[in-house]
Amino acid sequence: MQQWISKLSEQEVGAILPNEPMSKYTTWKIGGPADAMIVPDTKAQLLSLIRQLREEQIPWMTIGKGSNMLISDKGIRGAVIRLGKGFEDIRFDGSAVTAGGGASFVRLSVMAGKQGLTGLEFAAGVPGTVGGAVYMNAGAHGSDVSRIFKSADIVLETGELVTYTSEDMDFRYRHSLLHDQRGIVAEARFVLSEGDRLEIAAAMATYKDRRRKTQPLQQPCAGSVFRNPPGDYAARLIESAGLKGRSVGGAEVSTLHANFIVNTGQATAENVLELMEIIKAAILSEYDIVLVPEVFFVGER
Repeated sequence: MQQWISKLSEQEVGAILPNEPMSKYTTWKIGGPADAMIVPDTKAQLLSLIRQLREEQIPWMTIGKGSNMLISDKGIRGAVIRLGKGFEDIRFDGSAVTAGGGASFVRLSVMAGKQGLTGLEFAAGVPGTVGGAVYMNAGAHGSDVSRIFKSADIVLETGELVTYTSEDMDFRYRHSLLHDQRGIVAEARFVLSEGDRLEIAAAMATYKDRRRKTQPLQQPCAGSVFRNPPGDYAARLIESAGLKGRSVGGAEVSTLHANFIVNTGQATAENVLELMEIIKAAILSEYDIVLVPEVFFVGER
């Protein structure tokens, strides 16, 4: 066991899992081992962990539900932080809701609907955690996190606990301040509106059904691989270029949705990266458009 892991095991920072295979935690089912996965259960543990990692100069990253992420076949050097059960609490107070950073974004939307609160219907079927949704300004069906976000308690890489409001977060398309200033969402607060339970449930059912019919959710995948370019759709461009079904190793452009790459069984991160480069080159050549990845690659190359 590396010395820094031994030191951490003596501190109150949560469960520590050395050499943990990351393929267990990604929706692509791809990824080599992390030096250590650490699972804090309280804000105090999270603060202590970040301060200890900073003191030891150990690199770290966070993972939620593992969607929207491609992890290297060689794994991740340093620490991977995954918020524990203590960060999954969801509380309602009238039209306001507070959710832990590790709570399921889908579960939050379902609970809000049952409370008769509208504003989170778009999250139906969107994989990931509340913290990940805030980080990405997750959105669908014409709405996104920025429209309902009030504030969040965030642990910065400096070991400080800060509260940022919507004005602080620099929300843009699939972007937030956390892309530029590293931090972990410990808790987030949203403001919803009163609505009709039946209408909310119907809208969520429609969104979920549309996803089920148009996305390859029965196969390991990571959601949309590329961002939509201005005024167009990445899926339309990829399909128009004749790339549906194109494969490299076990990675394949979905025949159901061209902006999804599926793991047909034994795909590696290198397979996915090579296939992404083929797609980018084809779209640049055919349409003079540079596709920007929506998924993040992390780990050792």
